[in-house]
Amino acid sequence: MDSSIFEHKQDVLGYRKLFGVIGPATNTVVQPDFDDMRVPGVTNHYSRIPNANAQAISDETFSAGVAEIGKLTEQAARGVLACDPDYLVMGMSAVTFYGGRAGGEKFKKELKDVSGLDSSIGSESLVSAIQAYGNIKRIAFVSPYYPSANAEVTKYVNDFDIEVIRDIPLQCPSWTAIAQVREDSLRKVIMELNGDDIDAICQVGTNLSMVRLAAEAEKWLDKPVIAINTATYWHALRANGINDQITGFGKLLEEY
Repeated sequence: MDSSIFEHKQDVLGYRKLFGVIGPATNTVVQPDFDDMRVPGVTNHYSRIPNANAQAISDETFSAGVAEIGKLTEQAARGVLACDPDYLVMGMSAVTFYGGRAGGEKFKKELKDVSGLDSSIGSESLVSAIQAYGNIKRIAFVSPYYPSANAEVTKYVNDFDIEVIRDIPLQCPSWTAIAQVREDSLRKVIMELNGDDIDAICQVGTNLSMVRLAAEAEKWLDKPVIAINTATYWHALRANGINDQITGFGKLLEEY
């Protein structure tokens, strides 16, 4: 056999970047969302966090479920390393907001300590997206979380001098129920959040399907509407020098 066929050490599909994506086993939205935003030469390789389908019926049980996912993230990160990815993308956002800016930085450092790789995490990506638009000081946001988790999101963005004017925690009864929230319900929530007193609307919770609705809502409202999955994948692309403009997912991927 001609050994020269192995000299070109480059993945034939992921010749620009191989992304290792870490997401909860219960999440059915983040994988198709990220794949829809994938550009030529970039491939996504998923490792599932082996979490249970928490019945998050209160602040306490929701927080316990988030803590479980945080503890199991290392296991999933180690699992994806077998395909030799270039970069990690976190497909679960709640745990990345806990503890404010310092907590997010600690989470990201621990992920790098385990993997040796840089990463895009939801909390940092959302703030970077807000800053990319510019002149956003006051936001409203929706989540599938419970009030205590929304308070963690507020604390995180406040650390970057972004004020939360109002927020809506949908209080989904389980992890899988998050993916069952219909677009018509989210449309009503967006209108409830909107007002002249805010500069942008944001959505957190990677199992809540809102990437396309957010893009549409930007046109109705004439202001930024930022979905967490869009922000996170945008951040991963741009952090790796991939500046392709992608249509259908809002101004973030089209213009920034």
